Amino acid sequence: MKDTIISLLTGAVDALKHQGVLPADLQPTIKVDPTKDKAHGDYATNLALMLAKPAGKNPRELAETLIAALPQSDAIQKTEIAGPGFINFFAAADAAAQIVAQVLDSGDAFGRSLIGRGEKVQVEFVSANPTGPLHVGHGRGAAIGDCLSRLLEATGYDVTREFYYNDAGAQIANLARSVQARAKGLGPDDASWPEDGYRGEYITDVANDYLAGKTVTADDREVTAKANPDDLDAIQEFAVAWLRREQDLDLKAFGVEFDVYFLESSLYEDGKVDETVEKLVANGHTYEGDGAMWLRTTDFGDDKDRVMRKREGGYTYFLPDVAYHLNKWQRGFTTVINEQGADHHSTVTRVRAGLQALEVGIPKGWPDYVLHQMVMVTRSGVEVKLSKRAGSYVTVRDLIDEVGRDATRFFLAARRADSQLTFDIDLARSQSNDNPVYYIQYAHARVSSMLRKAEAADQPFDHAVALANLALLDSDQEKAVLNRLARYPEVVQNAAKNREPQQVAQYLLDLAGDFHTCYNAVKVMVDDDTLRNVRLALGLATRQVLRNGLDLMGVSAPEEM
Repeated sequence: MKDTIISLLTGAVDALKHQGVLPADLQPTIKVDPTKDKAHGDYATNLALMLAKPAGKNPRELAETLIAALPQSDAIQKTEIAGPGFINFFAAADAAAQIVAQVLDSGDAFGRSLIGRGEKVQVEFVSANPTGPLHVGHGRGAAIGDCLSRLLEATGYDVTREFYYNDAGAQIANLARSVQARAKGLGPDDASWPEDGYRGEYITDVANDYLAGKTVTADDREVTAKANPDDLDAIQEFAVAWLRREQDLDLKAFGVEFDVYFLESSLYEDGKVDETVEKLVANGHTYEGDGAMWLRTTDFGDDKDRVMRKREGGYTYFLPDVAYHLNKWQRGFTTVINEQGADHHSTVTRVRAGLQALEVGIPKGWPDYVLHQMVMVTRSGVEVKLSKRAGSYVTVRDLIDEVGRDATRFFLAARRADSQLTFDIDLARSQSNDNPVYYIQYAHARVSSMLRKAEAADQPFDHAVALANLALLDSDQEKAVLNRLARYPEVVQNAAKNREPQQVAQYLLDLAGDFHTCYNAVKVMVDDDTLRNVRLALGLATRQVLRNGLDLMGVSAPEEM
């Protein structure tokens, strides 16, 4: 319907150009939006206000002229002028109801599009250090990153999901020393415990498996423990593999899979970090100072220059990040989206500056970033801070064990990434309309229940009868559902374009609300066969769109609850 109205307005603008009312070279962007108050129609446009000045008319006068120039269409029941010159469109009942036929015909494909035209997009998310189980912050990144990947795939992009393992550096060394201390019988309260050591119970599990000579299989490696508590290198190799397997299990429980696992250590082993440094030096963007090597990031918008190689030796963390992103570019990803925690905010400018300094044609502002804020977990209104397994934080699997995968995923992705999130365990577990996951899934299950009742009463759904009489969907509640269904494809496209999966979550909540309201106001199981089938068709279309949207969130659509 929205596309129909835009097409009609385009025809009116062309006619007024031909008549000399509007300048011939005028190329307006025609915006049509759903109305908030259905008393003002189904859709509205501000086109008359936009074009009043070039037309030399006041907006209401031009609105009247535009309406008079609209091509004839059976899809529009009437138009009205409101306020200073808005044009409101009332859709004809049978035209609006055709969305039901479109949804039922398209099925799982409804809302999907090819606007991405197969463009390669890489989404990097989670990318946790292999030093412990995934915490709830990683879980938020996993939920947002996976939903974003699903959205991009639904809009025609060729998506690669990537996990970057920081398997080099100080934190990995701390992990190895922590496991070694446990293997030698020490505990976190001992005076000789590593100052920055890890204290969770999983460290004991790693140490015990190492001493037992066990074999662990991670994504790309299999490591057998040497069982020697003095061999720190062997301990580190085993511990990293052990934690990688642990994180794999966390992700599996969360329903998240990756196409590529990229190791930071490979950048050093393959000489990519050194090659990056040589390129930056050759381009004249580095200098020596205070015994360190600096990159002139201020030349590319940073607030101060940054150290690349420290005075005591070794590279700072952002340099391998630059080498890693150069590798992404060389793999052909013209669009890269990094979903990370807000604590990575300071690295955005540095990485982009380093990539510009390489002078290899990478555009400014590449890559894209989606940064999520922290998550606070509460129970009975009190913050939950500790996990026995992790020792210092709440893990993803803690939440999944408490409230299930569906609620965990939905709650973590249902708000804007840049807003802080309070995860209420009690709410997520409740079977009430206050729980958004339950509310949406119940709407889906409710339609399935309607169909089962129809079958049990020997009144199965008749597809042909329903589609021939869709104009009977004329109550205000039914129209609200129809209009909401029609908006779904645009919601998916906007959510993908703006990198905002929470738009889908909010849409599903609104659709479920419209459906529950309609269900309570309009009886479905009536004696009139035609009317019953038409209303069942509306329910089926609603169920289909709910299922499609829940799939984009990685959440199940139960048939009964």
